[in-house]
Amino acid sequence: MNKVYFLGANESWICDRFKQEWDEDNSDISVQSPYDADVIWLNANWCWKRLPVELLQNRKVITTIHHIVPEKFDSAAQADFNACDKITDVYHVYNERMLSFIQGLTDKPIYLIKYWCNQKIFQRSSLSKEQLRDKHGLPLDAFICGSFQRDTEGLSIANNRFEPKLEKGADLFADALHKMKGLHPNLHVLLTAWRRQYVIKRLVESKIPYSYFELPKHNDLIELYQCLDLYMITARCEGGPQAGLECGVLGIPVVSTPVGIAEQILPSTAINWDVTKATPAIPNVSSQYVPGSYKPYRDLIQLL
Repeated sequence: MNKVYFLGANESWICDRFKQEWDEDNSDISVQSPYDADVIWLNANWCWKRLPVELLQNRKVITTIHHIVPEKFDSAAQADFNACDKITDVYHVYNERMLSFIQGLTDKPIYLIKYWCNQKIFQRSSLSKEQLRDKHGLPLDAFICGSFQRDTEGLSIANNRFEPKLEKGADLFADALHKMKGLHPNLHVLLTAWRRQYVIKRLVESKIPYSYFELPKHNDLIELYQCLDLYMITARCEGGPQAGLECGVLGIPVVSTPVGIAEQILPSTAINWDVTKATPAIPNVSSQYVPGSYKPYRDLIQLL
């Protein structure tokens, strides 16, 4: 049976949570050193240079591509992709859009396997929405919209320019909130994650009240989800986002632009480039619960 080493990003990001979940739930085939592996899974593909090329050349390698932003895929990104392609045996992507993009870059096999959705660690609090809002100091009578991902280009923060991360749709999110202010006079915005300077600036300009919890603990994050009336996905380019799956587990209504896994988890009525014209729906993610959703990954590992 092939043993696999899962490469995370080691930056307190989603790939590190994936690594922890995978290693804990698949301990029979997971190893903690790449030298003990038959298969190396580059789930954080941008970190592939952290491992010796000689090691990668002597193992079977699965490279996961979460997403590539076409506008940022310049000559340097192309060169890095080409170098990684030389040590990759198969690619893994999460959605059809990325599959189509990657097909134009490589002749290696590409597998489309869905995200798993760990319902074991996203369990609803027994407290009511009103109790949770009171606990976290949120207005009880507001219509609360949420966004829990970074939105500001890192290099723009040092010079206080606060440029939007366009692939994440930070500008579209702020535009949608400005429109929603007329529909919901009691609108309140709930933000988490770091690098939210751009959206905060836009909210201040539009005089929309907001609450910001930068990096909440996991249990607090679950409770903050349950304070929402609506979660808005406004990205232009996405692998997921994982927030859509988390909303599905917790029963939070979502609207989304047509990106990433939107069509996998939402009805067409909940998807629109102008999310203010979409009808909120709770994502359908039960088919992606663990442990069943690990099986396609385990099958691929054993195929190599």
